[in-house]
Amino acid sequence: MIKIYEKGIDTEKILNREIQSYTEYEGTVKEIIADVLSRGDEAVLDYCRKFDCPTLDSLLVTQAEIDEAEAQLEPEFFEILKEAKENIEFFHKNQLKDGFRLEKQGGIVLGQKYTPVKKAGIYVPGGTAAYPSTVLMNAIPASIAGVKEIIMVTPADKNGKIKKEILAAASLCGVSKIFKCGGAQAIAALAYGTESIPAVDKIVGPGNIFVALAKKQVFGKVSIDMIAGPSEILVIADETANPVHIAADLLSQAEHDRLAAAVLVTDSTELAHRVSDELERQIPLLPRNEIARYSIDTAGKIIITESIEKAIEISNEIAPEHLEICVDEPFRYLDMIENAGSIFLGKYSPEPLGDYFAGPNHTLPTGGSAKFSSPLSVDDFVKKSSFLYYPEEELKKVKDKIADFAQREGLDAHARSILVRFEGDTNE
Repeated sequence: MIKIYEKGIDTEKILNREIQSYTEYEGTVKEIIADVLSRGDEAVLDYCRKFDCPTLDSLLVTQAEIDEAEAQLEPEFFEILKEAKENIEFFHKNQLKDGFRLEKQGGIVLGQKYTPVKKAGIYVPGGTAAYPSTVLMNAIPASIAGVKEIIMVTPADKNGKIKKEILAAASLCGVSKIFKCGGAQAIAALAYGTESIPAVDKIVGPGNIFVALAKKQVFGKVSIDMIAGPSEILVIADETANPVHIAADLLSQAEHDRLAAAVLVTDSTELAHRVSDELERQIPLLPRNEIARYSIDTAGKIIITESIEKAIEISNEIAPEHLEICVDEPFRYLDMIENAGSIFLGKYSPEPLGDYFAGPNHTLPTGGSAKFSSPLSVDDFVKKSSFLYYPEEELKKVKDKIADFAQREGLDAHARSILVRFEGDTNE
C-alpha cells in the first residue's frame, strides 16, 4: 500500500535516488565496448546472438523488411502515427533558432552560427516490447534540426524481427538506416563505427542499465542526450480532483518498472485517502500489476500539505520528470514551477498525452536533473560556433590591452601573436 505522509518528508530520499553501485555492470560494459572496437560487426553479431536472437545473420534492416512492416501495419494505426508526427513536428519546429551577426563601429563583426550535427544515432528499446513513440520523439527533432543521417539501432526479437510499429515509425520519420542490435554493443557501434554501422556524432534514446552505462562510457568520443533513470511522476492536486483519475495517472508510471516512482502532493486529506483506496482497487486490474504493486509499495508516496503553494515548493525540491497540476486554474501556478521535465496543466492533460501525441518531447530529465537539464529538443542536434572579424585598424587600437592581459597570465606567445602584426609600424 502507498505510504501517506501528513507531517512532511525528506525530499532528498523521496524518489529512491540513492547513489547505487553498478561496478559489476560497468566492467562488463567496458569489455563489450572494447570488443566491438576491436572486432567490429563480428563482435556486435556475437552479442546480439547471445542476448537477442541466436540465428541472427545480418545487422542491417533491409528495405524489403520495412516495406513488409508497412504493408502489415493496421491503416488506422498508421494514421495515428502520422497525426502524432504532425503534432511533434509542430511543437519542435518552434525550437529552431537563427544565428546572429553584430556589426560594431569600425567594421568589427561578431556573431554566432548554428550547424546541425552530421550524423545522429537513436537507440530504441525493442525485443519483446515496441516503442514507436521513442522513434518519433528522437528522430523528429533530429530531422528538424537538419541532421543529414539518422542511424537507428534496436534489438531484434528471438526470431530476428523488428516490430512492425517501430519500422513503420522509422520509415515515416525518414530514418536513414536501421540496425538490429541493442545493448552496450549497439552504443559502442554507434560511437566508434563498424564495417556496417556508421560512427555518429550524437547518441540519444533510452535503454536499460547496460545502455545507460555504455552511453556514459563513450561520452567524450560522442555526445549523448542524458543518462536516464527510472520513470517518475509527481501529481499536485486539490480537493476538486477526481481520485480515480489521479490513481490512474500514478499507475501510468508505476507500471513502467519496479524502480519507477509515483507521488501525489495534495492539500486535501480526504483526497489523499481516497486515492490510496483507489490505487488498491486499480492495481489488480493491470496486466503489469506485479510491477505496479512493487513500485507503489516501495517508491509510491502521498504527501499532505497545508496549501497548493507548499505542494509546489515540495515539487520544486524534487524536480520530477513528469509533473501534473490537477487543479481548476492550473495556469495560475505555472510561473511558480521552477524544476520539472514536462508540466501537464489541468485535469484533462494526463501524462500519457505527452508520451505519445501532444507534441512536446517525452525524453525527459530524471533523478532530479530537471534542476539543471531539459527535455530532448532540436537544440540537442545543433552545434553553436561563434565568429569574429577585426579590421587591422581596430586590432591596432586594442593590441596593447590584449598583450597586457596575456602577459599577466604568463602567456607571452599569446601577446606576441598580437604584437608581431605591428612590429616596424611607422605609424605608431
